[in-house]
Order: sequence, then C-alpha cells, then structure tokens
Amino acid sequence: MLGHRFGKFVPPSDDRTPFQKLLPLFLELLTHTSGDVEEALDWMDQLDKEHDVWTKEYGRKEFEADLRMNGMVGDRPDKGGKTPLTGKAEKMIRERALDQVFGKLKKSDRGDHGLRRGGQGDEVTGDRRSYRFGDRMEQVAMSDSIRNAQQRGLDDLQLREDDLEVLETEHQSACATVLMIDISHSMILYGEDRITPAKKVAMALAELIKRRFPKDTLDIVVFGNDAWQVSLKDLPYLQVGPYHTNTVAGLELAMDLLRRRKLKNRRIVMITDGKPSCIKRDGEYYMNSFGLDDFIVARTLDAAVRARKAGIPITTFMIAQDHYLQRFIEKFTDANQGRAFYTGLQGLADMVFRDHANNRRTN
Repeated sequence: MLGHRFGKFVPPSDDRTPFQKLLPLFLELLTHTSGDVEEALDWMDQLDKEHDVWTKEYGRKEFEADLRMNGMVGDRPDKGGKTPLTGKAEKMIRERALDQVFGKLKKSDRGDHGLRRGGQGDEVTGDRRSYRFGDRMEQVAMSDSIRNAQQRGLDDLQLREDDLEVLETEHQSACATVLMIDISHSMILYGEDRITPAKKVAMALAELIKRRFPKDTLDIVVFGNDAWQVSLKDLPYLQVGPYHTNTVAGLELAMDLLRRRKLKNRRIVMITDGKPSCIKRDGEYYMNSFGLDDFIVARTLDAAVRARKAGIPITTFMIAQDHYLQRFIEKFTDANQGRAFYTGLQGLADMVFRDHANNRRTN
C-alpha cells in the first residue's frame, strides 16, 4: 500500500516587526472606535491584560512612536484635543475593510457592467469583423486590412473597402450609486453593533468601485433625523447619534445627487434596520418611535414611488429580523419595484458585493 511520509512541520518564520504585527489590530479597533486613536490604544491596553499584546521590549509608548514615525497619526492634537489620523491611515483602514469584506483583489482584476451588444463601444473585445458604413477609422485593424489586400497580389496593391477589418467593441455601462447608511440610535440598540459592519461595507464598496468599476460613481449619504452627504474620508469616523430614522430625507437627498450625476444607470443601496420613525412636516419634525406610524410610512412609500418614476431602483439591505419591519420593507420594495435582502450582519458584505457586481440594472 502506497502512502506518504511526513516530516516534522516547521511553521514559516514571522519576520515582521512588532509594529507590523500590531498594526492590523490597531486598524480594526479604529473602525470600532470611529477613528479615536486614544480609545483604540486603551482597548489594546485592556487586551494586553488577557492576551499579552505588549512585551517588555515593545509597549504602548514604542507603538505610539512608530505610529508617528510611519506617518499614521499627526504630531499635534486636533481642535478637540484628540490625536488625528493621517490620510495614509484612513486609506489603510479602507483597504483593510476591502480585504476583510471582499477578499484580496488583484490590481489587474478590473470589473465592468457590460451591455451585451456590439458596435461602437468603448472596450475592445479582441474580435474582428468586416467594415460597415459608420465605423470609426480608429477601429480599423490596419495590419489585418493590408494583409487582405496583399492576398490579391503585390504588383498593384490597392486597399478596398471589402479588405477593411475593424476591431469589435462592446458597450460598457457606467452606474451612479448612492449608498445610504442608517445612523439612527436603533443601529446600536440591545447591545448589537450594527453600525460598524455597515461602515466596513461602505468602505469596502468604495474601494471596490474605485478598483474594479472605475467608470462608476459612489456617493454616500447618512440619515438620522435629517440626511447629509459624507465623503469617503469621513467613513471611519461615522457614529450613531441620538437620532430617529428619517428615511424620506435620505431618499430625497440620494435622488438629488443621482440627478446631478446624469448617468443613465442610477441606483440607491440602503443599509437600515428598516423602521422609519421621523419626517419633516411644515418645517417641524414629526417623530414616533412606537411601532410603525401610518403617516410616516405613507410618506416613505411615496418617496419609493417617486424614485421608481425617476427610474431609480432601490436595493434595501435589512439587518433587523423583526417580522413587522420585514413586512414594511416588502411594501417599500413593491412600491419602488426594487430589491430587498433580509440578512444578518455576517452576510451583509457578501450580499452587497453580489448585488453590485452581478445584479446591476442595465439598459
């Protein structure tokens, strides 16, 4: 009987410096502390009591010095007296989120959202076809066309129309996306941290679009009592506030941003626990935290219909499991003729990726 002879397993050597080993933990904690450097370091102190994060040779003081030397934090406190993160650190947090959420992407792994028809497109497919009236001259494959003419003989070389071959191209569709993130108080109720996974997904999606879908655009809107736009730079610092959930304000701002983009393919992706509890009426806030308020629900469904009429589908990622809230999301999705996913926090990232990469609406 043939078998295998196994030798002693020797684990690969870890030649990383202490700073390199601890940096991933620090970046992860920064996401949970919304970019608060001191709080993240305090958490590392607490972890050290049980897991020996620091050593006698390398402790918090040395780690902080390396953070500054490597350009991860600023030398001077910000206006609030806090140690500021640098742009380099913010970028590393987003890239870490991308690796965690979607896996490592090769730099050459560019994606597209193809409209499966040929013609005068913008991406070369590698195929050849005969010249047709209206083809652009820059599409002509000159070497192939001249070879066709040479086949008739070299004595009187003339290039005719039927000798011409063109490079086949394929139309690609750019998509404008607005990602809406619920930052109402319910996103941290009952001890469940829903905002940190939502932030990670937002950062990962932003990096994904930049790397794999460079023609696409992504705007980010957060909504509580009101709605406002945030930049990619702001994502690590997002925090839940003492807010109700004004879904209507978020949708109206999202639709306004998409109108400015002036792209044919437009969509809204919304991450929420599903319960609208606030609107503005005659300039005043109208709020109701108890159950689903009929007036607020009606206004929210009206906004979904307006988005549908504007040709803007809404994909909702519902991260709460309450049945009455899921029924509301079903009505909301029907009104918009969009899509809805009912997911726990663990499955959120994969569903967002699949929706963006594979279930794009194309015209």
